[in-house]
Amino acid sequence: MREEKNVVFMGTPEFAKIALEELYDSGYSIKACFTNPDKPAGRGMKMKMSPVKEFALEKNIPVYQPLKIRKNQEVLDLLKGMDIDFLVVVAYGKILPKEILEIPKYGAINVHASLLPKYRGAAPIEWAIVNGETKTGITTMFMDEGMDTGDMLLKQEVEITEQDDLATIYEKLEKISGKLLVQTLDGILDGSVVREKQSGAFCLAPMIQKEMTKIDFSKKAHEISCFVRGFAPLHGTYMELQDGRKLKVYKIEAKEKEGNDVLPNGSIVTLSKNTLEIKCADGVISVLEIQPENSRRMDISAFLAGNKLKKEDYFI
Repeated sequence: MREEKNVVFMGTPEFAKIALEELYDSGYSIKACFTNPDKPAGRGMKMKMSPVKEFALEKNIPVYQPLKIRKNQEVLDLLKGMDIDFLVVVAYGKILPKEILEIPKYGAINVHASLLPKYRGAAPIEWAIVNGETKTGITTMFMDEGMDTGDMLLKQEVEITEQDDLATIYEKLEKISGKLLVQTLDGILDGSVVREKQSGAFCLAPMIQKEMTKIDFSKKAHEISCFVRGFAPLHGTYMELQDGRKLKVYKIEAKEKEGNDVLPNGSIVTLSKNTLEIKCADGVISVLEIQPENSRRMDISAFLAGNKLKKEDYFI
């Protein structure tokens, strides 16, 4: 049955490519892939294809890269001309209009990287970690015109531990997303998957902007740890000295520490050859990996050897 069903796939990053690989290997017929346009990347700013495009070209799957998909008659006509059973969307980065969602025979299916209905939006993994959640997962769903508001189909959970960050949670979700997608399509075809309306409270998980990534030392140590683990691997987090210098922070350790009540939050509590501890609401954070402006990422010992901080310095 799978070989007889035609799928159009829309996605861009590595996360989407891994789901596409599973779908391809399962026997579904991938008629076309839509992905974002190539972008300049690296020091030489050479044009780079998305992971989805690389895989599609390797498998001789037609690739389309429209700049926009809404109010694009050419794309609409192209899709209407294909015999589409399923439209599958995984981290494509574009909102699809109703006219496109209505084309596939069995519906448009989204693989969403959270346990709906809680986190809707562009960055659900990041916000789940930042908000201190202990679990996240994958939800497959029928798409509608809203932002991640369609009927839910299948879910699978993964644990978020204190050692996890954005990169490790991505890896956990990548391992299950493709299999859950195939199970979903199979279940729709054989009638075993039951659709469920979304209800109850939810959080918006907006795209990450640079101004969101500054460390707030009025927060508790564990909250700052979640913040860094959620944002740093992909987006970077930073702290700012009183003189305006900005330091990117990639790894910290949260510590409970008493006796610092007289110092304002952001004060340097411990400064030695190998240690930089900064006061926060209920203790300190110990900075482990850092990147000064116009420099490389390094461990704290290397940074302190070449960048002199004073005990009276503080972070705002």
